[in-house]
Amino acid sequence: MKTFFGFLCFVLLAQGVGGLLHELTGGRFRLWSLVARLDAFDGYEIYVSVILVVAGLAMGAAADAAGRGAVPLSADQEGKGR
Repeated sequence: MKTFFGFLCFVLLAQGVGGLLHELTGGRFRLWSLVARLDAFDGYEIYVSVILVVAGLAMGAAADAAGRGAVPLSADQEGKGR
């Protein structure tokens, strides 16, 4: 699961940064951005790219959490579960 989340993190970050670079440089990074090619996001490319970057960071945090295993219970929760 960690590998999948890590790969998804990379894809989301790459598309988000590529979309931002495409918009901020006037189209020089055309091949990097899938967002720029889709007509559904016409006029909202920067917003969608920022959302992709944030989603990529969230996936990175999820990949890190998946790599560490389950979150240990606090002292309060341990007594209630038994």
